[in-house]
Amino acid sequence: MRILLTNDDGIYAPGLEALHGELIRLGPVDVVAPSVEQSGVSHSITYLEPLLVQEVFRKGKLFGHGVRGSPADCVKLAMLQICNTPPDLVVSGINAGANTGINVLYSGTVAGAIEGAFFGITSIAVSLASCENPDYQRAARLAVQIIEQILAGETRSGALWNMNLPESRPGWPIGVKTLPMGLGRYGEAMERRIDPRGRPYYWTMTVPKDEHQIEPGSDVEGAADGYITLTPLHFDLTDRRRLGEFAGRSWQLRDV
Repeated sequence: MRILLTNDDGIYAPGLEALHGELIRLGPVDVVAPSVEQSGVSHSITYLEPLLVQEVFRKGKLFGHGVRGSPADCVKLAMLQICNTPPDLVVSGINAGANTGINVLYSGTVAGAIEGAFFGITSIAVSLASCENPDYQRAARLAVQIIEQILAGETRSGALWNMNLPESRPGWPIGVKTLPMGLGRYGEAMERRIDPRGRPYYWTMTVPKDEHQIEPGSDVEGAADGYITLTPLHFDLTDRRRLGEFAGRSWQLRDV
């Protein structure tokens, strides 16, 4: 099995290095990741300027390619130019911080996996909830165990999964749950400040966890309760129910 590994925290991120160290047990790993952090860029792509690529070495050996672009850019470039052999699996992560709920839509980590699924390849995004001392090595071992089980039971080509590991703390994770992504807004705030010249500016802030409203039965709740959460995703945004409701409507046009 050949694996393509990317992320949104950058090619030097500890989560990517830890996951690389575990994935090589499954087969050769091609690393193509942003050269600098790309958190929150969602599925943005670069097409108004060239993509700059540099080889990254560790311990005298080629580790991967750093791309001055988004995670989606990285996967697209890997598929079309860098990888001599197409991968059988795309993994994106380990992200520093959970990608649960509507954060899935903002996440560059998830977007990297989505781009892999665009190419018809099973793709998995992996994130670790934030804490003071994240244990990426243990998270990587656990993630690869789950990835192996996903591959053993997944029959669809281009299957897309979002995996979130809970905080690194004793006794966690408690287990694994397959859950839907939460749809509520949470953890958002903007703080207004004044710069030295008297001009206002704003910082996007993180709201304390105790102020979050957690949806029961969601991936947000599962990760907060200490579970590894798995959410099968798809990138078809069509609202099938409403499509059916409006399919028979007679639309009127006026020449004005």
